[in-house]
Amino acid sequence: MSTPTQTKRISVPEIRARKGAEPITVLTAYTMPMARLLDPHMDILLVGDSLGMVLYGMDTTLGVTLDMMIAHGTAVMRGSERACVVVDMPFASYQESPEQAYRNSARVMAETGCGAVKLEGGVEMAATIEFLTRRSVPVMGHVGLMPQSVNSYGGFKVQGRDDQAARRIVDDARAVADAGAFAMVVEGVIEPLGREITNAVDVPTIGIGASPACDGQVLVTEDLVGLFSEFTPKFVRQYADLGPKIAEAAASYAEDVRARRFPGPAECFGGGPLDSKKKAV
Repeated sequence: MSTPTQTKRISVPEIRARKGAEPITVLTAYTMPMARLLDPHMDILLVGDSLGMVLYGMDTTLGVTLDMMIAHGTAVMRGSERACVVVDMPFASYQESPEQAYRNSARVMAETGCGAVKLEGGVEMAATIEFLTRRSVPVMGHVGLMPQSVNSYGGFKVQGRDDQAARRIVDDARAVADAGAFAMVVEGVIEPLGREITNAVDVPTIGIGASPACDGQVLVTEDLVGLFSEFTPKFVRQYADLGPKIAEAAASYAEDVRARRFPGPAECFGGGPLDSKKKAV
């Protein structure tokens, strides 16, 4: 009897080895159906805490909980079989101490089956990243614009515009790499800084609003396909505009229901006692 073959997932070491090689493709995924559509084309599926804004209508990512990330991470794992799945650690789930970070990240990995976790922070998080990676928790870092620090920034603002800020972000990136992160997201920095960070570290950089010189790129899928219309960041290139098509489909459906054109014979089940009644003799 033949045994079913299982697709081998892209591993953390394989991602790490892609530094300076073929660019790494990354998109966010929050649900099983979307993961299934994206999986054949992506090296990494990122279950980002951006789901708080994209799916739940939050103003920032700060209200996202660990349980939310686990639920969506589990769904994405069910819908994918090839991509390396990375789950964001939400605000306040890892900053308190390395021990807290380990408890929560170990729970995320155990309950979702994901390949790695992602956390924000630079120099100040290096000890935590080292603590996790020494205990078999693969970590993707995140430097530059860090959405969980939006209140400290005073909004979602491009980072690294002056020399002092740029030096600090480069130091952050080096600290994250030296602590053992296998890759890092570089978000919302001026282009020359994104290029410099990529050249300064020996792990892959995944840019979002950074530089084409990064080792890979990531976007929020709903931005990519026109499903999130609250605002469109400058760094987004929209490859489809599905929002209006969904609205048109909903409008057509509503018209058919109101006019009793739906359901029609093709959408109804035939047969049964009501269809086989015979006239009494």
